Amino acid sequence: MYGNGVAFPGGTVTFLFTDIEGSTRLLQELGEGYGQVVADHRRLLRDVFQKAGGHEVDTQGDAFFYSFPRAKDAVAAAVDGQRALAGHTWPERADVRVRMGLHTGEPTIGDEGYVGLDVVRAARICSAGHGGQILASETTRALVGNDLPEGVSVRDLGKQNLKDIQHEHLYELSLEEEERSFPPLKAARKSRADAIAESFEQRIEHYVEQQLEAAFTGSSPADATKLAKSGLGLAAGGLVVLVLLVAAIVAIVLLVKLTL
Repeated sequence: MYGNGVAFPGGTVTFLFTDIEGSTRLLQELGEGYGQVVADHRRLLRDVFQKAGGHEVDTQGDAFFYSFPRAKDAVAAAVDGQRALAGHTWPERADVRVRMGLHTGEPTIGDEGYVGLDVVRAARICSAGHGGQILASETTRALVGNDLPEGVSVRDLGKQNLKDIQHEHLYELSLEEEERSFPPLKAARKSRADAIAESFEQRIEHYVEQQLEAAFTGSSPADATKLAKSGLGLAAGGLVVLVLLVAAIVAIVLLVKLTL
């Protein structure tokens, strides 16, 4: 926990969060044997992370929070950690998979440890992944560059909407020995507001295209009816009002001329 008297690295640091996927399911399947799973998991990851220069910030249940002075070391720790977990023989041949998330920032160090949005961002990145997957923020990816551990490639996952944090560009660090592909991230689904906005933009673009086509090819009055049926009746009505307004102005001008 925070406040353990350990001096954490300051300045630019890279956070690594880990979490066992499906821990409740494993607990139900293994019963008392799950305690050994957690103990082995902690021992394996602590050994790897500390050798890579990591500092244990917090641990709760089956989750870890580590900080590293260099992004390169944090990435290496995550990769070696996944390989150590994959090569371990688990009790009752349990399928233990751990999700990991990396993010680099410049957090504030308070009396209780690290403070700031960077901590939240790293945790959200971890939560968005799946067991066995390593996710990294755009900042971490940029700092590492091409200096990747052997047998590791980078997959661009694009911008994702994370809980409390919008539009975070994420990358997956793929291990060549990991043949399976992961499902879409848990944060990949767009919000309803985004869907409504995109739908409205598509309708507007479609309307503009129809108007341009009508202007160049000449269209029948029935086209206006089709537009109304497509949900753009307000736009068509606006054109009618505009035509009537122009007609009224023309009539006024003619009346003025007649009275002169």
